[in-house]
Amino acid sequence: MNQDVSRQKNAQKSPARSSALAFLSRFFAAESAGGLILMASAFAALVVANSPLSADYFSTLHVKFLGLSVEHWINDGLMAVFFMLVGLEIKREMLVGQLSSWSQRALPGFAALGGMLVPALIYLAINWGNAVTLGGWAIPAATDIAFALGVLSLLGKRVPVSTKIFLSALAILDDLGAVVIIALFYTSGLSVTMLLASLAVTALLVVFNRCGVKRLLPYLLAGGLLWFFMLQSGIHATLAGVILALCIPLGDPDNESRSPLLRLEGRLHPWVAFAIVPIFGFANAGVSLAGISPDNLVDPVPLGVALGLLLGKQIGVFGLAALAIRSGLAKLPTGCGWLQLYGTALLCGIGFTMSLFIGTLAFPGSQHLVDEVKVGVLIGSVLSAILGVVVMIYAKRRASKPFI
Repeated sequence: MNQDVSRQKNAQKSPARSSALAFLSRFFAAESAGGLILMASAFAALVVANSPLSADYFSTLHVKFLGLSVEHWINDGLMAVFFMLVGLEIKREMLVGQLSSWSQRALPGFAALGGMLVPALIYLAINWGNAVTLGGWAIPAATDIAFALGVLSLLGKRVPVSTKIFLSALAILDDLGAVVIIALFYTSGLSVTMLLASLAVTALLVVFNRCGVKRLLPYLLAGGLLWFFMLQSGIHATLAGVILALCIPLGDPDNESRSPLLRLEGRLHPWVAFAIVPIFGFANAGVSLAGISPDNLVDPVPLGVALGLLLGKQIGVFGLAALAIRSGLAKLPTGCGWLQLYGTALLCGIGFTMSLFIGTLAFPGSQHLVDEVKVGVLIGSVLSAILGVVVMIYAKRRASKPFI
């Protein structure tokens, strides 16, 4: 009798359980899932940092483990995996994807260049004459691909597929630019010994690639050594992830089982999207607003970052893209009008992950300036997202017409 009752209860629960599992399966398979989780983690960090738990939140980030703080492990360790995924995506797109020919690179290439130059110039103009804050010029130059694509995906069929492809290609080139900027401008105190060790491991990775090594384990073991040596060398350790990724062989791009690059990319993507990036967002978006007044919002750093993202990105991305199209060097994406191109340029002002990351590199000795960076990034990113969505919805409601 008791067994029958138990079976009936389980039968009643199973539809609800199945429905919940189906919903979770659909959610995590959705293109917008990573962006939504990142938004939630950033919001949670802001709430916790301004709650009675704030002391525990900040003290936990500074707990030491194996010689590094928790925050350091996240920003230098976990983010190396993030940069490895970025490197894999860049290599794949350059070889067989949306950036495999010069004609495909033209429009996102011009747009990415404008999207890096103009925000940096706006930041420099606002911070001109202040030697302490000038080092943050690269903060508004980066676009957060997960956040931007997440917002774009929420619009569903209002956005043509070609627009999503254009934004993805632009963001990948933008990430490549950010990697170069970090390597050139945010390294200090180089150790020649560790740098030579890093070069030796890099040479070993190249040998693996040239000799046709297909197994991932040798690459990953060498990559771990490379990360350690680069951490000690003075070059930012996350760049080890990019170097490792570029040495992973593509193999057969039509068969994932025969492509080490595609195999590793597929394994890393869910971990990066649903764990590493949200953890980074939670650890870095938390800023206590107690010490920030409305007057601080017009300080050079938050103002330069916010306006760089909000104005610089839309002017740079849309301006150079329009110039390339008008000059015949590129074409509008299929099914994409001028308003949708402008809305995409606005969404490029979402600079969350990479902007916060560069902010921690630009001002390592000043928590106040890092907090101001966070405020500027949050304001610029949120306003860019809202305006981008409004423009995209408006563009869908009317036939796009040339307006430049």
